[in-house]
Amino acid sequence: MAGVAAVNPVIQVAALSGSLRKGSYNRGLIRSAIELSKEAIRGIQIEYVDISPLPLINTDLEVDGNYPPAVEAFRQKILEADSILFATPEYNYSIATPLKNAIDWASRPPNVWAGKAAAILSAGGGFGGGRAQYHLRQVGVFLDLHFINKPEFFVNAFQPPAKFSSEGDLIDAETKGKLKDVLLALHAHTLRTQGKC
Repeated sequence: MAGVAAVNPVIQVAALSGSLRKGSYNRGLIRSAIELSKEAIRGIQIEYVDISPLPLINTDLEVDGNYPPAVEAFRQKILEADSILFATPEYNYSIATPLKNAIDWASRPPNVWAGKAAAILSAGGGFGGGRAQYHLRQVGVFLDLHFINKPEFFVNAFQPPAKFSSEGDLIDAETKGKLKDVLLALHAHTLRTQGKC
């Protein structure tokens, strides 16, 4: 059994959604990724990390080198993760404010994003959140995040056939297959980034 673990080590993934809305399609992508990680993919454990408790970034809240409790807890989750799975809607050609706020808190010294593998998912109209993904990749350069390059994952949520249920759950089998490909790529990329393969 030890040989199997060595061949396919388990990676811990912190999953963040830039949308706080309960029925958000981007949160639905995270839920589907968690489901896939339990049922169809070995070697990956995904934990949804809720960013809604984070206060707006304000360095006045940093006291004697300490961050507010919600920020400390969030930073610890990111620090403990092997890699990051972002799901971001696109707002005004960019990432959503809640996600940018979370990114900024975790980048405060010491930057807990540094050196981590990452992947991006997005769902929305038109380009399916693609411009937000490209902007997040730019931000990731400064953070020292290492994004997978392929496959890219954009979902036009409003184009037939239906991709999501009325509750925001991913229901399209083809899209689930593409999501699985992203998770497999993230697993392999994380192991390469950590020098484990």
